[in-house]
Amino acid sequence: SKYAFLWIDEFPLVEETEDENGEKHLHMLHHPFTQPHPEDIDKIETAPAEIRSISYDLVLNGYELGSGSLRVFDTELQTRLLKMVGIEQEEAEERFGFFLEALKYGTPPHGGMGLGLDRIIMILAGSDTLRDVIAFPKTQKAACPMSEAPGSVDQQQLDDIHIALAKKDKAEE
Repeated sequence: SKYAFLWIDEFPLVEETEDENGEKHLHMLHHPFTQPHPEDIDKIETAPAEIRSISYDLVLNGYELGSGSLRVFDTELQTRLLKMVGIEQEEAEERFGFFLEALKYGTPPHGGMGLGLDRIIMILAGSDTLRDVIAFPKTQKAACPMSEAPGSVDQQQLDDIHIALAKKDKAEE
């Protein structure tokens, strides 16, 4: 067997999308803590769609084995990035205050990568499907026979995470 590895890097940091009202919005392609490429930091306020991220994927024989990134470690830069995607200071403090506070204490440059061991084993085993190598595979309908997931949730759990369920129209059934 031949093993063809490939590193993919310098993904775009953000993507511009349009909502149903025709308004354009920027969305982080990975997560809001991904470090922008140092050469592109000056584009945050002027050309955000041109910013590259310091993120990377490892691919083997066409399968993504892992993904990772360097993280923002500067409070001011993190605040600018959040504002760039429409998260103002008050919302940033509410959602990410613990992290922004931690950055003030001199967080060192850091990053990481998560590898999919199941995919590595699948390739080494010569299989075309993860189902052959996963200890507890899901059914075709994504149900787990061991944990009985997905399970039901009660109204309080939905309220806690601000999810409202839409009622099915009888015509849809």
